[in-house]
Amino acid sequence: MREKKPIPYGRQWLDEDDVAVVVEVLHSDWLTTGPAVDAFERALADRVGAKHVVAVNSGTAALHTAYFAAGLTAGDEVITTPLTFAATANAALYLGGKPVFVDVCPDTLNLAPKLIEGAITEGTRVLAPVDYAGHPADLDQIMAIARTSGLKVVEDGSHALGATHRGRPTGSIADFTTFSFHPVKHIATGEGGAVATDSVEAAERMRFFRNHGITSTFRDRERMGGWFYEMEHLGFNYRMSDINCALGLSQLRKLDSFLTRRREIAQRYDEAFAEVEEVETPARRPEVEHAYHLYPIRLAGSATDRRKGVFERLRAAGIGVNVHYIPVPWHPYYQRMGYRRGQWPVAEDAYERLLSLPMFPAMTGEEVSRVIREVREAVR
Repeated sequence: MREKKPIPYGRQWLDEDDVAVVVEVLHSDWLTTGPAVDAFERALADRVGAKHVVAVNSGTAALHTAYFAAGLTAGDEVITTPLTFAATANAALYLGGKPVFVDVCPDTLNLAPKLIEGAITEGTRVLAPVDYAGHPADLDQIMAIARTSGLKVVEDGSHALGATHRGRPTGSIADFTTFSFHPVKHIATGEGGAVATDSVEAAERMRFFRNHGITSTFRDRERMGGWFYEMEHLGFNYRMSDINCALGLSQLRKLDSFLTRRREIAQRYDEAFAEVEEVETPARRPEVEHAYHLYPIRLAGSATDRRKGVFERLRAAGIGVNVHYIPVPWHPYYQRMGYRRGQWPVAEDAYERLLSLPMFPAMTGEEVSRVIREVREAVR
């Protein structure tokens, strides 16, 4: 019998339209800092309901840039979740900040608002909720806490492009919302990221930061007929190219269809595992529209060793399951900084039982059925 093709946990979906726009840019006068960047930023701002979007070259760069614009400096604290990719916390360290990890809600695995106030100190500068798996964090409560305490909110929305919270799109609520356009995300640009904000001053500050801290681009200088420039901040080369932005603009036009397919797959999984006692499906609160970047199930019971067996059996069957995430303070780098296990019981228990199933728009109906069959067999 012919071996079945492996199903990854996520992958991009590109077509000839995407190829054509990239080729068009390659034949143009601008490969970077050109008109495609401006067009992508405007289109993304319209889509997420923000006044300004600043495109950068990765989701990690977006976080670093947003923290900088939020005023984070050495010694300032950033309250965030331990259940995220390391970049959410790492980007604070780049500026000399200190991540303060607060436990998560048992249902959504998002940062728990009721625990935030107890973690705020005189050194707290930023609250950084993560929209885990594509389910928006409880932004109303988090924004209220921030306003009362004089803090900025940097929402890591890398999982949640196209999601909504009480009818408002991700990107229109927090002071800053960051996005990622890695190939497994909702739209792919190869690599890329962006920050959405309503503040014109913050947007200008972020544009400097992504360009070495220089207050003008060479295009500006060419237009003004001059050569002089000044570096106002210690910035980075975080510019996103026209090649990436043209691809992003093409992909953005397909976002609705991508989201529809992700939600269809999630519904099939929900229905298929509803009666499987060994599987706990992801929660979805009624006030949100989930973007389903991930579909993380939790295995029943105390399951570290059991999870390993299920993981290995599914991988052997060609089902590209993954685990999102090892808690950030468990990583050796953070352990050397003094963080210790056992302080975030909800997040840590979830990690021991989590398993992300394949979730991407190009999945066929038969591939979804195959995942369901193999998971049922593996957990039983």
